[in-house]
Amino acid sequence: MLSSASVSFPWSGDWGRSVRVQVLVIAVAVAAALPACSGTAKTAGAGGAGKADGPKTVAVDEVRGVSMRRAVEVVGTLAAEAEVTISAEVEGRVSQLRADLGDRVRAGQVLIELDREKSEYSLTQQRANLSKALARYGAADPTHLPEIEQTPDVQKAQAELVQAKQAYERAQELHKRQLLPKQALDDADATRLAKQATYEASLQGARNLRADIEGTQAAMRLADRQLRDTSIRAPFDGFVQKRLVSLGEFVKNQTPVMAVVAVDPLKAIGEIPEKLAPWISVGQVVTLEVDAFPGERIAGKVARISPAVNPATRAFPFEALVPNASGRLKPGTFARVRIDGGKVDQVLTVPVAALQYRYGQNRVFIVEGDHLQARELTLGDRADGRVEVTGTLKPGEQVAVGDVERFGDGMKVTVKPAAAAAAR
Repeated sequence: MLSSASVSFPWSGDWGRSVRVQVLVIAVAVAAALPACSGTAKTAGAGGAGKADGPKTVAVDEVRGVSMRRAVEVVGTLAAEAEVTISAEVEGRVSQLRADLGDRVRAGQVLIELDREKSEYSLTQQRANLSKALARYGAADPTHLPEIEQTPDVQKAQAELVQAKQAYERAQELHKRQLLPKQALDDADATRLAKQATYEASLQGARNLRADIEGTQAAMRLADRQLRDTSIRAPFDGFVQKRLVSLGEFVKNQTPVMAVVAVDPLKAIGEIPEKLAPWISVGQVVTLEVDAFPGERIAGKVARISPAVNPATRAFPFEALVPNASGRLKPGTFARVRIDGGKVDQVLTVPVAALQYRYGQNRVFIVEGDHLQARELTLGDRADGRVEVTGTLKPGEQVAVGDVERFGDGMKVTVKPAAAAAAR
């Protein structure tokens, strides 16, 4: 408090009195504020002393050496095992649509029907041509064709040739006996040669007829194929991915009409890092997860591995076959793929709960007596709630776990009893 004292001011008059009043007001305000500030300082001092932290109680786990099987974890893409765009093999107008977008189809199932009328006419014409050729050849059906020498024309020509040869031989005998003039002998010889030429011509004609039959058969089979091609069918089991034509549309040969994909099995496509490629082989089991079914692991097998590394990524492309009988997995989706390799290493691990990440560096806190010591380290693979670490750790060392974000280097701690740690 201010003691009473007389204060003199050298000023006089009204201005002097005004200044004296202002100085007195300021002095009173300062006197009133001093006790409050003093009380606040005392309170703050008392509070600071009351909040002094003691040792923090922490749970601990130990650094363990374990055998860890190396695994490849990559992000892959699910793709169809087979995917094809079906094209028309004959021209015609679309008369029926038997399947549409998203429909499940079986191998051989009719997807689109084209108009059949022209193809039926062509097949009928070729059948008639075949029947005509068979009749000329003297056969009932194309599967039982007689030998060329057994055809009617050839047999007739052969009989006439035999008769002409016999007549010529008789003429020769009679001419020797001077019972037949030379002119008659020459006529008999000419007839024999003519019949020989007729026989040769009949053989060639039979060969031509046989070739005509075979050509007509081929034309008939082609006409039959064109008729069957008016029914456009699925090449394998799958789903219709796209429909590219509409009812009534006229399509030409090689016009794309529908796209079909096979989804059982699917292919999981990814790349194996170069350093792990020696421990991955065809037939190994893979597990994958997709966002559509969180937490579910889907099994498959490695089917193919590229023999050459991808120069851009320094990794080997691979394909794994994934069963998909229900069709719930869809081509084009991403999948997290894990392949357990054949390499096993001895490594040190710590609980994931012991890791603290600060300023781009992972570290754990080792319990040294009654305080914590920070150790920086590099992380590796994870398994069963623990993570592989590389650093200045030794097996059996105790690491603090729990609320690691509040831990600091040099912090004093007490170790929580084992029973209490287990209960936590």
